[in-house]
Amino acid sequence: MSFYWVKTNAFIKKVFSKYCWDIPNNEKKIYLTFDDGPTPEITDWVLSELKKFDAKATFFCIGKNIKANLALFEKLITDGHSIGNHTMNHVNGWKIHTKEYIENVKNCAAILDEQEKAPRRLLFRPPYGKIKKAQSKILRSLGYKIVMWDVLSADFDQSITPEKCLENVTKNVKSGSVIVFHDSIKASPNLRFALPRTLHFLKENGYKFDIIH
Repeated sequence: MSFYWVKTNAFIKKVFSKYCWDIPNNEKKIYLTFDDGPTPEITDWVLSELKKFDAKATFFCIGKNIKANLALFEKLITDGHSIGNHTMNHVNGWKIHTKEYIENVKNCAAILDEQEKAPRRLLFRPPYGKIKKAQSKILRSLGYKIVMWDVLSADFDQSITPEKCLENVTKNVKSGSVIVFHDSIKASPNLRFALPRTLHFLKENGYKFDIIH
């Protein structure tokens, strides 16, 4: 199993303070995010579940997946969700030259510019949460807000149970949390169990859903 933090600690947030880890507020607003889509059937299902709870979310989309699923991408927009850039090809920033990385982000941005029917938001999440300092500096100079997370469901981790995936969220969420799920094939077994129950838990406990701007 890969090493990762389910709950991002205060030290990490302080060291990397130029990134958005959470959005503190006194209104019990939380921020659901979904990475790696749009993916046929799975993203459709996520949208259906969100609609049941009148919940809005922020989707960090991969450029090649947008190109392959344009109608599904447009549905994200018409349903009122926010969109972020997740690179063109889901590249790992630690394993690629900075120039290539920025070009990959720009290629995804070009797809978003062509397709997005809503006001553009310069939101970016690095795949795997891995990004070099130089890459971050350039993207921020271009106006991007780099959005990380406060709570990781770890739905992508096929070594954990769906119940553990749910617990990762419900045991760690607080007002202002940015929560990560994935609308991907790999994550779908855990996602299909955890997402409806997460939505129910959040609603029952007075949390409000908001999008990242």
